[in-house]
Amino acid sequence: MSDSMLFLIVLTPFIGAGLIVVTGNRPNLRETISVATGLLLLAEVASLVPDVLAGETPDLLLAIPVPGVPLALQVEPLGLLFALIASSLWIVTTIYAIGYMRGHHEIHQTRFYAFFAIAIGATMGIALAQNLFTLFLFYELLTISTYPLVTHAGTPEARRGGRVYLGVLMGTSMGFLLLAVIWTWHLTGTTGFKAGGILAGQASPLVIGILYGLFVFGIGKAALMPFHRWLPAAMVAPTPVSALLHAVAVVKAGVFAILKVTVYIFGIDLVGGSTASTALLWMAALTIIGASLVALYQDNLKRRLAYSTISQLSYVVLGAVLANAASISGAAVHIATHAVGKITLFFCAGAILVATHKTRVSELDGLGRQMPLTMGAFLIASLSIAGLPPTGGLWGKWYLALGALDAGYGILVGVLMLSTLLNIAYLLPIPLRAFFGQSPKTTVQFNEAPLPCLVAIGITTAACVTLFFFPGPVYQLAGMLIP
Repeated sequence: MSDSMLFLIVLTPFIGAGLIVVTGNRPNLRETISVATGLLLLAEVASLVPDVLAGETPDLLLAIPVPGVPLALQVEPLGLLFALIASSLWIVTTIYAIGYMRGHHEIHQTRFYAFFAIAIGATMGIALAQNLFTLFLFYELLTISTYPLVTHAGTPEARRGGRVYLGVLMGTSMGFLLLAVIWTWHLTGTTGFKAGGILAGQASPLVIGILYGLFVFGIGKAALMPFHRWLPAAMVAPTPVSALLHAVAVVKAGVFAILKVTVYIFGIDLVGGSTASTALLWMAALTIIGASLVALYQDNLKRRLAYSTISQLSYVVLGAVLANAASISGAAVHIATHAVGKITLFFCAGAILVATHKTRVSELDGLGRQMPLTMGAFLIASLSIAGLPPTGGLWGKWYLALGALDAGYGILVGVLMLSTLLNIAYLLPIPLRAFFGQSPKTTVQFNEAPLPCLVAIGITTAACVTLFFFPGPVYQLAGMLIP
């Protein structure tokens, strides 16, 4: 039963996309189908939890298009965690999108919901990929299916942003990632994910280092500098798409793939302490600090959040490259806690846009007194991104710091601390000026965003706090990656 469930999990969003297209001229039914598909998908993913916690790894062979290179699915703890995050946040994002898309009078809403569902289907394929070949196919499908979402507005600016998005992501995957997959197959005769990795003893340290670099930079969705420009460029998309990019699917697919390749292709013993890993550690540290400094000077709210995401993604890269039990667990936990924190911030940014048409931080003075729910949620999510109690964002940073100490890189704890201070510097002034700033004398009275937006914001804000007090289920799955 669990084996066949893997196929249903990947198939369900695609069926939902078809039904959305068929019912496109009946908005209420179309959106009901979108939410119902999300609920069904979450139930299907959740049904795998008992098997995975019992130590099982159900798998399913779909096809063998090339001898020795199967198209196959398998669920393991990291993939299950990612699938749970994506499937649950899809429901919340769909609820939010109903209020946003209608409130903002967006065009082509049927196309939006359909491609959103296809993107989630691709995400499920990435989460459940049994090997590099399957991962690569669904990774490319995710890029292609999100391109119409990025260019949704159809304006020259949207098309330019879409070209950068597609160019960087396809360029890195075809230029680096595909080469890494083929090279791995040549060295080992397989592309399958295996506990402890498949590359030990298969090549020299130099080759292993080059190969790992190809994977890390080839997975452009992780937005490691200098391959990060696609992320700010994609901010021309509607806010629900930004939430998809930053929290539900795209960037999380990137850092998930790096973490999975580290654990199941290389193995932590092969990665830890190598010359290549040391160089990548400092590249990740540079991205953490550099992107935060850029965020400080962004007046456009979504661009500030985009550079924040670039910085936060490199926490996961850092944890992967440190390659010990604490850092790997911290990286996996951070995927979950960052998802709920960042999606809340983007939901709030979209609510501000729908209610006030404001997009700049400098325009938000006094807004908290008119939109207290939205700006209160922004404050809580900001605390979570900064890693401050009582929010779940604390735990990922905590285990990453322990991992840095275990690996003998005390200076990286300083990087994490400096990053926290920068997070505070570019995020907390936003709600503070909203609540305590002087409103313009000609202030127009605004109301909160539509109810579906507020419901979604309330759910994800509650999740930010809940993960502080009850991180156990997330950490249980994360802790199973390295026995």
